[in-house]
Amino acid sequence: MRSKNNSTRRYLYVLLAILVILPYLGLYGVKVWYDHKIDKISNAKFIIVDKESLSLKLYDYAGIELNSYGISCGKKLGNKKVIGDLKTPEGIFHITEIEEASSWGHDFKDGKGRIEGAYGPWFLRLEVPGHKGIGIHGTHKPESIGTRDTEGCIRLNNEDIEDLKNKVNIGMVVIVLPSLGDLSASQKDSLLQIEIESQK
Repeated sequence: MRSKNNSTRRYLYVLLAILVILPYLGLYGVKVWYDHKIDKISNAKFIIVDKESLSLKLYDYAGIELNSYGISCGKKLGNKKVIGDLKTPEGIFHITEIEEASSWGHDFKDGKGRIEGAYGPWFLRLEVPGHKGIGIHGTHKPESIGTRDTEGCIRLNNEDIEDLKNKVNIGMVVIVLPSLGDLSASQKDSLLQIEIESQK
């Protein structure tokens, strides 16, 4: 009878111990899950390209600026409409590919012919509806940074694209903001389009 009581008592102690420990195990599990989620959130960076200040800024998920780089963007004012209009698209995009571009060349139709290394070491391709060739890349022409000199892409110094490439990932959001001049040009384009439509 005594051994049966001892056995029952042991079961009760084990059950009591489990009941005491279980909430702590649950809290530990929640902490591990939360730490994992926070780690994923901390990698949710995004980029803002500002055509007014000719800058590209990298932010963390909380909106804290991590890095800032000078850029060159499209020669022409306004939002990109058609291939070859020399305008940088405005809006919300994301990175679809990170491509090694040091062997790429390009003819800028300036009489100098094909320029090797025109895109610098990396090309971060953006998903822009209707335009497959828009991206963030390096340059053979560092003196163009801080000016409007591209065919529509966002151009950085080569050391800056090297640095940025190590901080981005496929799927990262890229927001391109217009300058005041771009807004005026877009408004003129809209008014012209309205006028053309009204004459039909």
